[in-house]
Amino acid sequence: MAVGFQYGVQDGHLHKATPGDASQRTFTYLAMGSARFIYAAAVRVMVLKFVYSMSASADVLALSSVEYNLASLGPGDATTIKWRGKPVFIRNLKPEEIAELGAQDLGELRDPETHLARVQKDNWAIMLGVCTHLGCVPIHNAGSFGGFFCPCHGSHYDASGRIRKGPAPENMEIPPYQFVDDENIVIG
Repeated sequence: MAVGFQYGVQDGHLHKATPGDASQRTFTYLAMGSARFIYAAAVRVMVLKFVYSMSASADVLALSSVEYNLASLGPGDATTIKWRGKPVFIRNLKPEEIAELGAQDLGELRDPETHLARVQKDNWAIMLGVCTHLGCVPIHNAGSFGGFFCPCHGSHYDASGRIRKGPAPENMEIPPYQFVDDENIVIG
């Protein structure tokens, strides 16, 4: 026998085996194992990116609450501030507006809610400045009821943010807020 070669019997005949693995299983296993590792790592990265995208960014967390000083708003004045990327309307109601809002017949409202149920102090109306129809920003002191008017599709809200006329299905949303003292509120 020659050195370096092996002989074996296959199908009843003597065959000379060549050095190495003719099927190259070792290379195939190595290539497939590497490909599976790369695939698993890529899937892991994609899953982590998806999970991290669902958490709030630093700028959103910084705006999770906002404080506002009400001293600059006299009766009848209104302002808009930004909270979580949305406008918030703050309006100091005049006594005649408060009386008119309190006398409103709830049967005439599409989304019946009393003015006192929407406010913490009867002279301060605080609401998200977003129309409940398609998300446009209404205009202060406009519309048929002296409250807010949405120029996109013509919804009319009263000074308390209740829908009175137009396609909007419900009243403007009230954000979570609290009075710190008589002159300061915290929204959020």
